[in-house]
Amino acid sequence: MDACGAGRSATPVDDHVARILAAVEPLPAVAVPVLDALDLTLAEDVRAAVALPTFDNSAMDGYAVHWHDVADARSDAPIHLPVVGAIEAGAAALSELVPGTAIKIMTGAPVPPGATAVVPYEWTDRGAQEVLIHQAPREGANIRSRGEDVEVGDLLVEAGTVLGPRQIGLLAAVGQARVSARPRPRVVILSTGSELCEPGHPLGPGQIYESNSYMLAAAARAAGASAYRASSVSDDPDAFLERLTDQLVRADIVVTSGGVSQGDFDVVKAALSGLGTVWFGDVAMQPGKPQGFGTVGDDSTPVFTLPGNPVSAYLSFQLFVLPAIRTMQGKARASMPQRTARCTKGFTSAAGKRQFVRGSYDAALVAPVGGHGSHLLGDLAASNALIVVPEDVTEVAAGDSVQVMLLDVDF
Repeated sequence: MDACGAGRSATPVDDHVARILAAVEPLPAVAVPVLDALDLTLAEDVRAAVALPTFDNSAMDGYAVHWHDVADARSDAPIHLPVVGAIEAGAAALSELVPGTAIKIMTGAPVPPGATAVVPYEWTDRGAQEVLIHQAPREGANIRSRGEDVEVGDLLVEAGTVLGPRQIGLLAAVGQARVSARPRPRVVILSTGSELCEPGHPLGPGQIYESNSYMLAAAARAAGASAYRASSVSDDPDAFLERLTDQLVRADIVVTSGGVSQGDFDVVKAALSGLGTVWFGDVAMQPGKPQGFGTVGDDSTPVFTLPGNPVSAYLSFQLFVLPAIRTMQGKARASMPQRTARCTKGFTSAAGKRQFVRGSYDAALVAPVGGHGSHLLGDLAASNALIVVPEDVTEVAAGDSVQVMLLDVDF
């Protein structure tokens, strides 16, 4: 990569995304306890080692019978059968049901050999020694047959599936204690700036509360990563490099915020430009034009250097860091999808840049929220979508059809 993009034309957004995705790949799979695999991506197909159900069992509390013995039962001509035993869930060895008799059986209990129906309690007098059956079931009624849900060898969950509660339940039901899955990427967030003050402490002269690392760490966790928020670093390149080196041991991705523009104290750019592995330059977008990306350390850990303005930092995370996280997770779709909406209010856009306007989306309608300033965090918090304006569009009128990216949604 070029060490610096100064003096070059701005990189198109899609080209910067492509640069990033070319440098990351899915994390190696690990064996994970099945419950801990929630929201992880399965790395290999899982097939059933046992059938579901694993044995014929009763779907009702009632009486196991030979269907022919009760086929003619009705309220005005009930059938009387002696009750010769009882079977509860978890019962082991079973005797064969003798024709002309009934066995009391509980829901989930194994059906005895020879039984061809279960009469529910509600159709009987619930007798203990002898049962009176006043309604006939159909043959095979209320018996869950072995393998009617899943047969041995069936494909249960395909590789690439993001495991949710239903898949976890299915895997446990067939005895799968562990699965091979992509682990959660470890994302270290590091903000820079001598003016930053931790929330909970009094502000000094010229200080602002540090919020970017909180926002970005929360965004990483929402994406399914394990996020580690490091304390902020002053505008000192040596201090930044020392902190970065300390954090690499626990990082699959490093995300920095601030220090990548053209100022005299842009610490990240000053510290990393000399390494020759991190590209810095402008991306043709608004907000979030100054960007940096590359790899650092012995393990070639991807590092994203995002702008310091909060809206720019958040937008850059969604466009560039999120696809890397999802790729490492082995997810099929890397970037946020877009959908079409009708804009209810007009606005202008800068030529030659892809504009991302904070918006409020509801029922295929979207309205811009607030101004274009990249410091307007309140407007960002009030938004649930980004209106995407192409580089060659300079004005959106009320009623125009636009593309939107929905925030805080699973895809």
